Amino acid sequence: MAYGTLHFSDRTSRMTPSLSANTQAILLLTAPLNVGPSSESAPLLTPSEYKSLAIHLRNLQKEPADLIQSEASDVLDACRPIINVDRLRKLLARGFQLSQALERWQSRAIWVLSRADAQYPRRMKSRLREDAPAVLYGCGNMDILDSGGLAVVGSRDVNDELIEYAADIGRLAAHAGRTVVSGGARGVDKAAMKGALEAGGHVIGVLAENLEKIVMNRDERNPLRDGRLVLVSAYDPSAGFNVGHALQRNKLIYAFSEACLVVNSDINKGGTWAGAVEQLERLRYVPVYVRSVGRKSAGLDALQKKGAIPWPNPTSVGELEYVFQIKLEVPQRDPQPNLPMFADEGPPSETPLQEDMESRSTLFSEASPEPLRALSISEAYTETPNSEHQEFGATREQGQTLPHEKKEDSDPTKPRTPAEVLFATVRQVILQLVQAPMKDTEIAVALNVSNAQAKIWLQQLVDDGIVEKKMKPVAYVAKST
Repeated sequence: MAYGTLHFSDRTSRMTPSLSANTQAILLLTAPLNVGPSSESAPLLTPSEYKSLAIHLRNLQKEPADLIQSEASDVLDACRPIINVDRLRKLLARGFQLSQALERWQSRAIWVLSRADAQYPRRMKSRLREDAPAVLYGCGNMDILDSGGLAVVGSRDVNDELIEYAADIGRLAAHAGRTVVSGGARGVDKAAMKGALEAGGHVIGVLAENLEKIVMNRDERNPLRDGRLVLVSAYDPSAGFNVGHALQRNKLIYAFSEACLVVNSDINKGGTWAGAVEQLERLRYVPVYVRSVGRKSAGLDALQKKGAIPWPNPTSVGELEYVFQIKLEVPQRDPQPNLPMFADEGPPSETPLQEDMESRSTLFSEASPEPLRALSISEAYTETPNSEHQEFGATREQGQTLPHEKKEDSDPTKPRTPAEVLFATVRQVILQLVQAPMKDTEIAVALNVSNAQAKIWLQQLVDDGIVEKKMKPVAYVAKST
C-alpha cells in the first residue's frame, strides 16, 4: 500500500497495517486528532485513566473495540465505576474527526499501531509493560522496531568534533549490522542517525514532535522508501514541542535498544541527563555507556559516578559486539496484576534482556551495508600535553599510528585485544556492584553469566588486589583505597 506522495518499496508498504477496530477505539479515547478547526468535545483520557479502563474491560472479558460496536451501550454502562460515561460517549462520537485524521496521515504514509495489534513492538511491551504507549504513530519499515541495536544520545548544542564523533559511532554500528536508535533532535542524535544511514545501516528515530512534518523532509524520504529508516512517536503526528513529551520519549529510546552511549550531557538538567539517570537508578533496561575520550564533560563524569560505564572505544566490528554482552539484572517491578491490556495479548516476557540477542530481525540479511573498511572512531582525535582526555582533530595517514595508540610501552595495562576490552568493562561493572559484600552467585545473576564465569572474573580481581574475598560466608567486596 502506498500513500500520497510517498511511494514506498513493496517491502515497506506491506508492513503498513489496516486500522483495527481496537486501534480506532483507542484513538477516539486518547488521541487529540489535530486536524481542521478544533471542536469542543470532552477531555481525552490520560494514560493512567486509559490503563484503568483497559484493565476494567479485560476483567469484563471485553476490549476497546466493544465500545464502538452496535451493542456498546451495555459495555459503556459497565464502565461507569471507572470513567464518566457521558465523557466516553462524547469521545467515541468523534468519528468524523478520526476519518479526517486518517486521511491526512495516509497521505503522508503514516501508520498507527495500538497495543492490541500484532505488529506492536514486542520489545516495547516486554520492557514498559503496562506503561507502554497505548498508540504508536510511525512511518517506514516496522521490521526494524524489534531489531534492538545501539542507542546514541546527547545534547542538541554540541561542537563539530562531537558531531563527527557521533557520526563515526553511527557508521561503525552500521558496518556491524547494528541498528542505531536515537531521538532525531539536532546535534548528537541527528549526527549518529545520519552516519548510520550514509553507511547503509538501519535507524530507529524516536520522535517527540512533528512526525508529519519530518516524514516529508528530503533527507528522510529516501531511507524511508528504502526500508532502512523507521520514524516512530507516541504522540499525535501534528504535535509540536512539549517538554514532557521530550522527557518521556527518552524512555522509549532506551526500550528499543540493547545498549546506549551518552555522547554528551549537561549535569542535573536536560532530557539527556534525566533519561540516563532514570535508566541507571530505576529502569535499567540496558547498559549505559558514556564517552571516554575527547573533551571532559561534567555531566558524563557525574553519570559515571552513578554507574555508567566508560565507552571502551571499539575500532572494529568485533570489538563493538562486546558492548552488547553486558547484561543487567532487571529490577523487580511493583506487584501488578499480570494482565495484558487486551484479551488478545499474551503475558509480557519475564526475561526481556535475555531475549534481545535472539530477537534480532533477519532484515539485515536482505540488504547488505556498504563494504566494511577498517574504521577507527579515534580517527577524529589527537592528543595534547595539557589534556587529560584525547582531543579531536587528528587524521590518519596510510600506515600511520595515532599518538593515543602508542601507549603499549608507557601503559601496558591498556586493553588491546577484544578479551582485554571486555574485561576492562567487566572490571568497572563488578567494582560498582561490590561496594557492599556480594556472593559470587549474586554477581553472576547481576551480570547474566554463569557462576563459573563470574568466579573467573572475581578471582582475577582478587589477584589484582582490588577485590577482597571474605569467608564465612563467602562474599566479595571492593577493597577500600
